[in-house]
Amino acid sequence: MNYIRADRRSDWMLGMALVEARGLAKNYGGKPAVNDLSFEVRPGSVTGFLGPNGAGKSTTMRLMLGLDSGAGTTTFDGRPFTSLTQPMRHVGALLEAKPFHPTRKARNHLRMLAAANRIPVSRVDAVLDQLGLAEVAQKKPRTFSLGMGQRLGLAAALLGDPHTLILDEPANGLDPQGIQWMRQLLRHLAGEGRSVFVSSHLLSEMALMADELVVIGRGRLIASGPVADFLKTSRGNAVLVRTPQATELAGLLTGRAGVHVSGGTGELRVTGATTQEIGDLAFEHRIRLHELAAQTATLEEAFLEATSGSEEFQAHEVHQATSAGTTPGSESR
Repeated sequence: MNYIRADRRSDWMLGMALVEARGLAKNYGGKPAVNDLSFEVRPGSVTGFLGPNGAGKSTTMRLMLGLDSGAGTTTFDGRPFTSLTQPMRHVGALLEAKPFHPTRKARNHLRMLAAANRIPVSRVDAVLDQLGLAEVAQKKPRTFSLGMGQRLGLAAALLGDPHTLILDEPANGLDPQGIQWMRQLLRHLAGEGRSVFVSSHLLSEMALMADELVVIGRGRLIASGPVADFLKTSRGNAVLVRTPQATELAGLLTGRAGVHVSGGTGELRVTGATTQEIGDLAFEHRIRLHELAAQTATLEEAFLEATSGSEEFQAHEVHQATSAGTTPGSESR
């Protein structure tokens, strides 16, 4: 995949582009939407931005770009967004599904943005081609599907060859091939040294794409750092042990600090101990093992565990009827 640069050498290529958010806060009607939120987005990485619906992700991104009034600061390579000359050459953003005038042709929409930031028209055609929009360049975006609208929005974000990308649900509306293409593109851009900050509800996709995570709930920071570190905190990490001497091994493990053992005859699930520690303990006590396997929590498991209770709106669990012929909401007579 080739990334086509703007004709003029971009300013970000002269140095690294660290994004620093400090003390971001915003209230709506006296209710905090974002509450003292601080984090960093490092160059050369894709940072995933996760949180339940209503957690404050979109508001946070708007605060970062000075689109909403509120407390705190965000700097891009040491400078706030509002102080940037020709900002599209520094920061590219996609915050809405269809951020364009519906009757202006796709190419003309990008030409307008390019002119305001002194970006050559040749760059417009380059990003249209790169984003797979060359064939619809003369069409009006009101005819575009949601996925095509997302591609045009991303084309606008990439127009200035920026050092930083801030993208809110960019894969929304894309088909599986489009989602894979998006992941490869963002990984490629981060590999060039850019800072990529992207929100998504597609946790399986985020697990493949992100290097680091910022996780929030009800506007507050829950976790920030490498994906691997976030996964380590989950109770979904465990060791599965199959042994004919399960009772004996369970007794040895239970006496250790921080170790929890569950399971039944012949099979144990152990948290708080590694496969090496369990294997060594079994060897020392002549306990035969038939299986010793580490189970790693998925990003979905770790996310649901970390954000439990922080959802803005919580639905009731659906329980299947226990009696034959009984439907939810009905009574047995």
